[in-house]
Amino acid sequence: MRSITMDEALAILQGTFRKAAELEAYALAGIILDAGGRVKAFLKQDGASLMRFEIARGKAFAALALHRSSRQVLQKFREKPAFMDTLRDLADGPIFLEAGGQLIRDASGEIVGAIGVTGDVNEVDDICAMAGIRSAGFKADSDFSAAEAKRLNIKVDPEIKDPRQR
Repeated sequence: MRSITMDEALAILQGTFRKAAELEAYALAGIILDAGGRVKAFLKQDGASLMRFEIARGKAFAALALHRSSRQVLQKFREKPAFMDTLRDLADGPIFLEAGGQLIRDASGEIVGAIGVTGDVNEVDDICAMAGIRSAGFKADSDFSAAEAKRLNIKVDPEIKDPRQR
């Protein structure tokens, strides 16, 4: 298993914040967890509110726990609440049921970590997270073809759009 480096983690967060500036997003916070769920890097923009570390970590950990975006983890909770309640009881980390957590994959599809972003609406958090992943040379789940996704058992979200744009 390849480990994400500190420099790669910081590059992802910097790319995330560049996209946030481009979208004129509210102040964000972002965290990178390695594939084992341990914190590699965390940054919080000036003006971001309290509890952003905990929320971002819970989003990223949720993505790692089920190998899918935290948006899909929330959907799983809606479909199978008893399963998710049990999973949350068993987990050795926080699972925050909200979009904004994305898996970080290398070119072959191996999960090398996850990012959790919080501070704006869910869609903007996800858009910024995926932009950060790509800016550092990694892939988000939506970057794989349908055939690759099937082979790698990647659960791809429908296209995510900024709800503030017309």
